[in-house]
Amino acid sequence: MVSAAVSSQCAKRRHTAADDGATAQCVDIDDERQVTSVTVWAMASTRRGLDATASLPGACRVERAAPQPLSDAQLARFAVDALIDEAELTPKPALVDGRGSGAHRDLDLPTMRRSARALESTFEALARAARQRTPSAALRAELAEIGREGEQAMMRATGGSNAHRGAIWIVGLMIAGAAISGVARGTAGTSGASASLGAASFGASASSGASGSLATASACAVASLPSAFIDSAPPVEHADSAARTRHRAYADAATVCSLGAQIACFPDRFAAPVDSHGERARQRYQVGGARREAQDGFPHALDIGLPALAHARERGIGENAARVDALLAIMASLDDTCLLHRAGLPGLQAGQRGARRVLAAGGSSTAAGRAALSALDRALVALNASPGGAADLLAATLFLDKLSRQDFTGSTASWNT
Repeated sequence: MVSAAVSSQCAKRRHTAADDGATAQCVDIDDERQVTSVTVWAMASTRRGLDATASLPGACRVERAAPQPLSDAQLARFAVDALIDEAELTPKPALVDGRGSGAHRDLDLPTMRRSARALESTFEALARAARQRTPSAALRAELAEIGREGEQAMMRATGGSNAHRGAIWIVGLMIAGAAISGVARGTAGTSGASASLGAASFGASASSGASGSLATASACAVASLPSAFIDSAPPVEHADSAARTRHRAYADAATVCSLGAQIACFPDRFAAPVDSHGERARQRYQVGGARREAQDGFPHALDIGLPALAHARERGIGENAARVDALLAIMASLDDTCLLHRAGLPGLQAGQRGARRVLAAGGSSTAAGRAALSALDRALVALNASPGGAADLLAATLFLDKLSRQDFTGSTASWNT
């Protein structure tokens, strides 16, 4: 039987082990070599530290159940929810929201919801195609074909209006990255395929293989993804629980973005010549556009949107205002081809400068910030300019956020708005 001393010591550590999300077993072998165990079942989270069971007695051992990867259906649901959350976010400058259509004549909130829901099967198919695969030209072409079918489903749902073409590309690649990595709670940076986060290794992986390889690795090199957001945090071993959570969340997001970027670096050999509004604006104004955003590792979602969202939450403002401020942070930096297409450089400058003014005034949760946001909204509507690229990247930010904030049932935390 289990010795009283060991059983008592293990019982004292019950809450410590449970808080680490582990299962602790105390065992003692008696003279008859029979083993009996007392199991301490984990109940909650990792709130008490990275090695909360280090002080368990030698006769105790910790067994960790492997977190289950999110299913294809769960990833698709997160993506649809992210698109709907972005559409419903109110107020947004010159974008469709709960007040109206902004600078759009062919879109409204019900249409945006229909478009997002029509894409659920597309998102699930993207996840299924990428599962247990690695980035390659073949996978890139397969995902592109699924994406084009999704565009047709979107057009049918909206009566011919482009509600989410950019989001299919950006969020779709993130879904593929999440499926490849097998992202699950508590597996930040360790699950599934190992993403190459450095520029040199990234370029090499993107250019490998004779078929469909890029002409030069430098054409698709990405900057080192762990940015100031994670570098400025305390060392993990000395960090508080909130900082450790940020590290884990960022590591998961960086892995997802890196894998999605590697896919984007392969050309789609079967794609028809692109003649979209965004592509024409990209060529005319010599900006990166959605393709470069993906190939660079989604920096406006990973290094701007997510940190802005986290910072706003830490300030204690409401979730709605936190998301609006994340959108504004993206707008302030992004060379948005939607603004360029609709209003040229004056439209882009109005969007960037106006977003900076709102943030400088304290953000959308302050009276001064709300006044500046209203002025930005009026200015962009007058120019018939809409920051659709920033909206797509906010949806991508919310998708990454949902991945990092999932609970053990696969649902996401609810927020007060």
